This record gives sequence, C-alpha cells and structure tokens, in this order.
Amino acid sequence: MPTWLVVILEIIKITVPALIVFFTVYTLLKQFLDGQYKARMLEFKQNQNNTTIPLRLQAYERLSLFCERISIPNLILRLRTDGMDATELRLALMLGVQQEFEHNITQQVYVSDQLWQIVKIARDDTINIINLVYNSVDPKSDGKDYAGTMFKYLQSRKVMSTEKALMAIKKEAGLLM
Repeated sequence: MPTWLVVILEIIKITVPALIVFFTVYTLLKQFLDGQYKARMLEFKQNQNNTTIPLRLQAYERLSLFCERISIPNLILRLRTDGMDATELRLALMLGVQQEFEHNITQQVYVSDQLWQIVKIARDDTINIINLVYNSVDPKSDGKDYAGTMFKYLQSRKVMSTEKALMAIKKEAGLLM
C-alpha cells in the first residue's frame, strides 16, 4: 500500500472520532447553555412581574378612583358651595376634572393604550356634559339651578362614560388575576 494512502487513512482515523467528539460536546454544551438562558429569562420575567403587577394594580385602583371623582354627582357634591352662580360652578367643575386628570396622568404607563383612551373619553364626556348643560342655563343663575339641571340631564342618560370606564378598568385588572 502506498505511503500516502496510509497517511490519509491515519488522518481519517484520528479526524473522524475527533469530529464526532467535537459535535457531541458542542450539542451538549449548546443544550445546557440554552436551558440556562431559558431559566434565567424565566426568573427575570418572574421578578419583573413581582414588581410590575403591584404597580399595575395600583394604577387600576387610581384610575377607578379618578372615574369616581370625576363623575358629575360626586364633583357637584364636592365642589359646589352656597352662593356660587352657574359660571363659578362650571369653572370649579372643569378645574376639578382637569386637576384629577393631571394628578393621574402617569398611570397611563401601567395600563393598555385602549384603556387609557377609554379613560380620556370619560374625562372628555364629563367636560362636554358640563358645558352642554351650562349652555342651556342662564350663566348668572344660581349654582343650585345649574346643578339641578345637570342632575336632570344625567337621569336622561342610560349609561355614563365614567361607568363604562370603570367596567373597562375592572375587566383589564381582572386579566392580571
């Protein structure tokens, strides 16, 4: 047998087992490292959930409180004082809604974009009702008359947008549980 053929056979005898060992070690090491990566990612996500879930629940609580505080009956009870005329009451109601919104604006970070839009619609609807009813009364009339007209208007509506927002908040918060 020629020497060059013997040399090639010797190289093949050494190379083939070495390649088999290399690919076996590579496969085992890759599986081990992938498993370690998945375990660390799972641990990271669990730690992240332990941090974000309480913050998200707090955001849902605050937005629920926001909707309750901007509901027109609650606004009137909280902000109307004796001696106010319709213009003063309207201004107080609008400022109350705006201050509540500004106080809770950061909660949008923790809720879905859809829920945040629903909350903004509830705020806008409240402001629209305040202005709509104001336009139907004499600006110099007593605040009690303006409030009474607003209560009558609210009774004619089937569902308030703040109630819809509260339902959406409860629904989204329920998805966390």
